[in-house]
Amino acid sequence: MMRLLIVDPAGNGLDFAMRAQRAGHDVRLMIRQTEKTKHIGRGLVNVVDDYRPWIRWAGLVFMTDNTRYTYDLDMRWRPEGVKIVGASISTATWEIDRNVGMNVFKKAGIPIPPYKEFRGYEEAVSYVKKRDAPLVSKPSGEVEDKSLSYCAKSAEDMLYMLARWKKLGKIKFPFILQEFIPGIEMAVGGWFGPHGFNAGWCENFEFKKLMNDDKGVATGEQGTVLRYVRNSKLASKVLDPLVPQLSKERYVGYVDVNCIIDDHGVPWPLEFTMRPGWPTFNIQQPLHEGDPVEWLLQLHDGRDAGIFASDKVCQGVVVSMPDYPYSHVTRKEVVGVPIYGPTEPEYTHFCECKLGVAAHKVKESIAEIPSVVTAGDYVLIMTATGETVKEASDLCYKRLKAIHLPNSPMYRTDIGKRLRKQLPLLHAHGYARGLDY
Repeated sequence: MMRLLIVDPAGNGLDFAMRAQRAGHDVRLMIRQTEKTKHIGRGLVNVVDDYRPWIRWAGLVFMTDNTRYTYDLDMRWRPEGVKIVGASISTATWEIDRNVGMNVFKKAGIPIPPYKEFRGYEEAVSYVKKRDAPLVSKPSGEVEDKSLSYCAKSAEDMLYMLARWKKLGKIKFPFILQEFIPGIEMAVGGWFGPHGFNAGWCENFEFKKLMNDDKGVATGEQGTVLRYVRNSKLASKVLDPLVPQLSKERYVGYVDVNCIIDDHGVPWPLEFTMRPGWPTFNIQQPLHEGDPVEWLLQLHDGRDAGIFASDKVCQGVVVSMPDYPYSHVTRKEVVGVPIYGPTEPEYTHFCECKLGVAAHKVKESIAEIPSVVTAGDYVLIMTATGETVKEASDLCYKRLKAIHLPNSPMYRTDIGKRLRKQLPLLHAHGYARGLDY
């Protein structure tokens, strides 16, 4: 048994905490208490609102984020010998400050898309007019509003969005404007420790928009198709060259690089993720064989536990409820909604949930009994594995059809489908070999 402290500012780590608890570990899930997060995990795991009383108690500290608390954990507790899996102050900037991240790629000899950083509105407007081409805007710094990441179809489109953001007071400086490169989006990640990368690259395809066919607002991730592989052309191009810098930083944790692969097969890195991805980490769980925690301690200590199931496909789909993703603004009641249907722990990953009571039929009568209920609008991730994308997808949606929320559950019904056309194009350039639709 291990004493595990999960430092989880935004409340992403409930599923992992529950899995660790079921495996017999003593778990404390530290969630920063806000109106949005104060119900998450209650009654399901031991939730605490301050990690500091538990830091010396823990045999392992797992960070779900790389923003809040990173400074204290890195500067105070790592030097005292606390075993922490997660970003340092320096490696967090690879993701948070896009200018820093681009320079890391350049130092590693990895070609990057042309971009320019801006610290003033008029300068950005002038640049867009002069370029007169589609551009991609991205925040450079700690910004929660994902609407500031925007892929424009034209210069006029970008000029309108800049003006709109200025009017709404949403522009946060600095930000970057990056050249739009047409192609296929694909990412690859790996788990890094003192020994280097664990064997097994996580090739993944995110579906980021709220609605089918990539319509609607960007929510970060509505579903993902992923697999672990022993050999990855993309990893050889955008992760292997980073080993010297990761080793110098003594990084311990997950690193992911999202890319656009153009029509000539050139991968252009767009951004780092220097932390577990959400819901990527949930979707990885069915492919982690054996104990869900011990391999992380071994990663910290410089050993590869060899737990990743290779070449099997896992698909995950986000289940939410109204007014997602705007409940934090509309303040619509999202707490206490029962979740009916089979929710086997192997493939159901609870997110903003807690223990409550709900009406269930017991023998010949209906009774109020303890049940998992919602604690927010981001309810759960449903997963399924298979030998192909379609096999995993079909099983995932079969499971989703058996789930019922009285308050209108929402999820995309097309996760994975675009890979039917994209995979042959990727295979022609040597990427995602062995992944069949």
